[in-house]
Amino acid sequence: MPSPLRLAFLGCGFITRVHSRNLRQFRSEIVCGYASRDKAKAAAFCDDYRGTGSYSDYSDAINDPNVDAVVIAVPPKFHLNLTLQALSAGKHVLVEKPAYPTTGDYKAVAAARDRAKRVVLVGENDHYKPLAIKLRQLLADGVIGEMVFGHFSSIVKRLKSSDDWRNDESMAGGDAFFEEGIHWLHLASSLGPKITSIKGYRPAPSNEGPDKRVKSMMVSFTYDNGAVGSLYYSREVPSLLKGLRLSKLMGRKGVITFESNGAVMLVRGEGFPKLIFPGFRDIRGYQAMYRDFRESIETGRAPEMSLERAIEDQLLMDQIYGSLIPEP
Repeated sequence: MPSPLRLAFLGCGFITRVHSRNLRQFRSEIVCGYASRDKAKAAAFCDDYRGTGSYSDYSDAINDPNVDAVVIAVPPKFHLNLTLQALSAGKHVLVEKPAYPTTGDYKAVAAARDRAKRVVLVGENDHYKPLAIKLRQLLADGVIGEMVFGHFSSIVKRLKSSDDWRNDESMAGGDAFFEEGIHWLHLASSLGPKITSIKGYRPAPSNEGPDKRVKSMMVSFTYDNGAVGSLYYSREVPSLLKGLRLSKLMGRKGVITFESNGAVMLVRGEGFPKLIFPGFRDIRGYQAMYRDFRESIETGRAPEMSLERAIEDQLLMDQIYGSLIPEP
C-alpha cells in the first residue's frame, strides 16, 4: 500500500472544516495536520479531525519535512506569499479560490511551480461536482442540440457580519462577486463551449447594515459556439428556501433546467423529459478534487484545475471589472 499523502492546512476556519469533513473517507490515503496563528485553535482542529499534528505558525508546517503538501485556506491576501513559501520548501500546494488577486500573481506562481517541479491545484471544487460533470456530458452528447442561451442564477440573501474579513476588499481580493462569484463564473465557462467575451453590470450598492461589500453583479457573455449567456449573482436578494434557484441551458433541440446547487435537473430534449439527480454523495465536488490532487502528485500530470485553467477564469474576471462603468 502506498504511503498516505501528508497534508497540512494553513488556516483553521470555516472552509478548513468543510475540507476536513470531506477528507474523512480518505483515512488511509490522506492524513492532515493543522496550522494556525492561534495554537489552541490548531490543536482543537487536530483533535476534532484526528489530525497528525498541530502548528502554531504557518512556517512551521511549511518547513516540516514530514509534510508533503499544504492546503492554503486563509484570506486571499495571504495566498501568494504562502504559496511561494511552500513551493520554495518543496511542497505541493492546493490553494483555495479565488487563489490570487491578479493575473500577474498566477504567472509568478506558475514560474515558481515549474522551478520546484511541484503540483499546484486551485481549489475550484465546483469544477468537480456531479452537476458540472453531468452538464458537460449532456452538452457533449448533443442532448439539447446547438446551444443558444445559458442562464445561470446564484441569488440568495446571505449577509456577512461587520467583523468578517470579506468586508475588507484588501483581504478578500475584491467584492463579493470576485470572492465567491468566481465559482459560478467557472461553472458557466467550463461546460465545453468557451466564453470569448464578457461584460459586467453592477447595481448601485447599498450602504445599509454591517455587510459593506458590493454584493451583486450581473454579467453577459458570448461563447465560441455562437451561444450567449448571463449570470445573475447576489448575496443581498432573498430567494426561495434561502438559496433555491434555477438555471438553464437552452438549445435548438431542448432545454436543461437545473437547481443551481446541483440537487436535480430536468432534461427536455427528444423523447420524454428526464429528471436526473447528478449525485448527492459528493455534491460539492471536494472528494473528487482531492482524488485529482493526489493522483496528480503521484503521476506528475497536471491537475484538472491547474493554474493555467484558473488563469482563464481570472482573465474573464479582468474583462468583467474592466468593463464596469466607473462610479461618478
